[in-house]
Amino acid sequence: MHRMGLARFGLAVIAGLASAGSAWGQVPAAAPAINEADTAWVLVSSAFVLAMTLPGLALFYGGLVRSKNVLGTIMQTFVVVCLVSLLWMAVGYSLAFGPDTEGLVGNLDWIGLSGVGLAPHAAYGPTIPHQAFMVFQMMFAAITPALITGAFAERMRFSALVLFAGLWSLAIYCPIAHWLWGGGWLARLGALDFAGGAVVHLSSGVSALVCALVLGARQGYGTDYLAPHNLPMVLLATGLLWFGWFGFNAGSALGANETAVIAFTATHIGAAAGALAWLAVEWAHRGTPTVLGIASGAVAGLAMVTPGAGYVGPVSALLIGGVAGALSYWAIMKKGKLGYDDALDVVGIHGVAGVFGMVMTGLLASKGVNASGADGLWSGNLHFFGVQILAVVAVSFFSAAGTLVILKLVDRVVGLRVTAEEERMGLDLSQHNERAYS
Repeated sequence: MHRMGLARFGLAVIAGLASAGSAWGQVPAAAPAINEADTAWVLVSSAFVLAMTLPGLALFYGGLVRSKNVLGTIMQTFVVVCLVSLLWMAVGYSLAFGPDTEGLVGNLDWIGLSGVGLAPHAAYGPTIPHQAFMVFQMMFAAITPALITGAFAERMRFSALVLFAGLWSLAIYCPIAHWLWGGGWLARLGALDFAGGAVVHLSSGVSALVCALVLGARQGYGTDYLAPHNLPMVLLATGLLWFGWFGFNAGSALGANETAVIAFTATHIGAAAGALAWLAVEWAHRGTPTVLGIASGAVAGLAMVTPGAGYVGPVSALLIGGVAGALSYWAIMKKGKLGYDDALDVVGIHGVAGVFGMVMTGLLASKGVNASGADGLWSGNLHFFGVQILAVVAVSFFSAAGTLVILKLVDRVVGLRVTAEEERMGLDLSQHNERAYS
């Protein structure tokens, strides 16, 4: 009897502990849990996107300009990354992803990263630290104004560039990022931009067009030899961009998961299709395939597949890449007739890719590929296609109008353009008193 009593007592204790343990465990179970694999992938992807910009974009643009401007051009990308990173930490992240204000912009609750800690945020990666998401998005914020610098290459004052990049990042990029990624009005309507078709490429492409028109053409545009000074550098940088773009697109899945695989696959196929499409069209049109052409086509394919990378299958990515290569080539061929000097073809590549990438996402997206996405017009969803068109129009108008205002302000404060003599001398000497080559 004594042994039976002890046994019953023991069972009762175990049952009580199990019941209590279940009750105690309810609160932690409800809290988001950090997944180490997801966190590692997002951190690595952040580094990938930084590599796209430094050294990728810096060398890409540096190789495309004349030798007297290569250091000045690389310097522009470098300073934009540093400046925007600090602005993002101070106030930009809160404006883009902070608690919503009327669907237009985030409030300042997270200024100075107050409240942005290591616990996950349900809306911004429930399996990764909130701060990891912030750093990942910081890299997007940094590369976007850096893309615009290609439009006014070889002719903007360095002081003007610094002021322009800071103002544009806060006044243009942050609201657009909030509209589509931070719970703003376009996101509420159902617009989808997986990794930056509108937020990055469309906004920078439209702003680049405004910059090219306001600053005017370079001296000798249309008459002098303004060809790239270092095509091997351009091709090497294209490889770095392609490499980093896997973090740009697949990292936007915010985890080591099936969506990351979908985006990774679409990214590579889109780039390869864009490169070969540009090569084929150029070969047929001009009679020779060029290194600059295949590099430009790859970047066009990467940019155009970006908004739909997590929502389309491989065949759709192939189609998007092919359209990107052919369409961007055509747009750049028409640039001379339109009369604007977009020095490094930001409009023809990123602007065109931003518009048609969003449109083709509205056409080809499939819930069969990603259940959290949407079916496109091809599957009969006219509403979603219309929302994507609305996003293109809204982002284009806001980017153009805002950029024009910022340029006018910067011109009043420091002056936009170098003098004629400084332009002849080159940015390396006139703005930095350095030479790239002896």
